[in-house]
Amino acid sequence: MPMPPMTEERARQIVAAVEDALRDGFRASGHPSAREEAAKRIGIPNLARPLGRAKSLYGLEPDWSLERAADPDTVLPADRIAELQQEVKNLRAALRDSQTEELTRKAVRKHIFGLRDTPAAPPKWLVKTPRKAAHVLGVPTLFLSDWHWGECVAPSEVDFANEFNLPIAQDRARRVTESAVRLLTQHLTGAEYPGIVVALGGDMVTGDIHEELTATNDAPIMPTVVDLFENLTAALSLLADTFGSVFVVAVTGNHGRNTRKIQAKQRYATNFDWLVYQLLEVRFRDDPRLTFHTPDASDAHYRIYGHRYLLTHGDQFRGGDGLIGPLGPVTRGRHKKQSRDASLQKSWDTMLCGHFHTLMQLPHLIVNGSLKGLDEYAFANNFSFERPAQACWITHPEHGITFQMPVYADEPKAAAGAEWVAVPRAAA
Repeated sequence: MPMPPMTEERARQIVAAVEDALRDGFRASGHPSAREEAAKRIGIPNLARPLGRAKSLYGLEPDWSLERAADPDTVLPADRIAELQQEVKNLRAALRDSQTEELTRKAVRKHIFGLRDTPAAPPKWLVKTPRKAAHVLGVPTLFLSDWHWGECVAPSEVDFANEFNLPIAQDRARRVTESAVRLLTQHLTGAEYPGIVVALGGDMVTGDIHEELTATNDAPIMPTVVDLFENLTAALSLLADTFGSVFVVAVTGNHGRNTRKIQAKQRYATNFDWLVYQLLEVRFRDDPRLTFHTPDASDAHYRIYGHRYLLTHGDQFRGGDGLIGPLGPVTRGRHKKQSRDASLQKSWDTMLCGHFHTLMQLPHLIVNGSLKGLDEYAFANNFSFERPAQACWITHPEHGITFQMPVYADEPKAAAGAEWVAVPRAAA
């Protein structure tokens, strides 16, 4: 049977069939391969020659990088991706029509996600002081921010000081969660907690806000969102199983936006961070162990016992230099926010922010590290090396913030043999 003529339309059909097979989990090579699957779907015995003609005649060839995004070892099964991608598409379509149909946040949560729009009351264990406060260790907080899910850091471009991609992000997310559990339950032996607070501080996805990110990210934004959702689901499930109760407070960052510039109006509704938070709330809406607080504003207020917190991402803070790093802009930003909130009668004691990828844990200011670690931008601008880490601490009912501990996300290096303590000796 003669082959049909290779028109441009036919060439595009063949290329699209191969890309669809790649998205469905078939590899470029394998049994069966994406080529074989595509040929089967089109109804021809072999695609080797048609693919060659499509490239030579019209310059068309499949995007073979889709194999990596669809790899079941690094992302998800195809049916699960399709299911969650449809939810994402539904929400994006609804948000796109919001300007003409006046689709408000209340309608999104009620009609699309089936969630109530009234803020959830904080759980009693979070705010009620125990009777015997002197014998209570307090409530732990795990601060998760700046995961930059989907971004790639090429080791050769940072002098081999770091590497980051989806598989490494998955390992680091799991290590942070498991390490926090181990620190709080095994290293602090005998401690009992009424629950744990998880602060999600934004920039959970790296997004496509720069051309270099679009060109080098490990996966397109939709599979990235789906994969992040699954990994955060696993983390929250482990924390709920360990501590019994989880209070999740979340704000958006600047990297997750789908607009060219960061917006003051409807910041939440144009941000993939917010989308992930809504999917998490849907996932756990029938689980009484988890309570969510995801305000529309760029800041979130809450308190643990009598200690008041403000959570913000930190992208509003500008400036800094090589000597003091982000301490200057963050301190100025903290002062401005404190003045604003005092005028609104919403004063607080400690501000939490991310954005700067530099871990600083002070009594009234906690700046989070990142999951990504050193990247090409930081290396090119001569920033100091910072291990990927997230903040963790305990709030005591009487003394406020007590134990503060970094939770490192990278693989620990083998310690070199050394004395447990040493004093330098004078030269002979």
